[in-house]
Amino acid sequence: MLWHGNRSCNSGWIYPSEGEGMGIRKPVIGIPVNVLVEKSGAFPGLERAFVNQDYLKSVQRAGGMPVALAIATEGEDLLAQLSFLDGLLFQGGADLSPLSYGEEPGRGLEDVYPDMDDHQIALARVAWELGLPMLGICRGMQVLNVAFGGTLHQDLGGLPGDILQHVQKSQRHAISHTVDLEEGGRLNQLFGRTTLGTNSFHHQAVKDLAPGFRVNARARDGVIEGFERIDHSFVLGVQWHPEAMVEKHPPMLGLFRELVDACQPERVKTA
Repeated sequence: MLWHGNRSCNSGWIYPSEGEGMGIRKPVIGIPVNVLVEKSGAFPGLERAFVNQDYLKSVQRAGGMPVALAIATEGEDLLAQLSFLDGLLFQGGADLSPLSYGEEPGRGLEDVYPDMDDHQIALARVAWELGLPMLGICRGMQVLNVAFGGTLHQDLGGLPGDILQHVQKSQRHAISHTVDLEEGGRLNQLFGRTTLGTNSFHHQAVKDLAPGFRVNARARDGVIEGFERIDHSFVLGVQWHPEAMVEKHPPMLGLFRELVDACQPERVKTA
């Protein structure tokens, strides 16, 4: 049956008329879009906005409703986006501009999109003020770190010592290296273990950890692979790509379930 009745001017939702009732609404998880610039083909230079399907499917399988968020930097637009969300998922993607954390670009820096950086960093900060749960994956973890005052290694390949292969050559779902989980941390509690096999597709990583966070996972070369807020609010970041692993490694879906479970929609209505 199609819903009808009164429309709320503030939220844009269409609610049933009085007496009709409504089922429980799934938590709405906003996913800021990434930018892809066509470098060949019929339209070189064309910009596309996208969210990878793996993120959408993982949120849905975890019981949430994913929504893509267009790039917006005006304060009113940010608040409009956040007004109908119950949580945020920051996906993987391009490098963050080092200017966003007070550094100049190094030789290993790859493509950056400052408007995308500004949007996602601003979203994270305002969402924190509103108390929305947030999960950051790969670049998304780096966004959270920068948003709250941390910095990044611009290119792990430029670090001294024996750095692991963090951009794997194997299939996306394949385990690439081992991550050690801190006892008592959120990831340790979620997976019920102190070591975890993960995939890996990044050449940037957290350098200086943002105030208010603690590390809960590291690769064997010391690279930070996970963090969480020390105040126990749900702001969690992982450096690997669980969305690409859920089919072959079902426990990875637990990260998305944790996010969905942390959301408490204000507009839940029962029949």
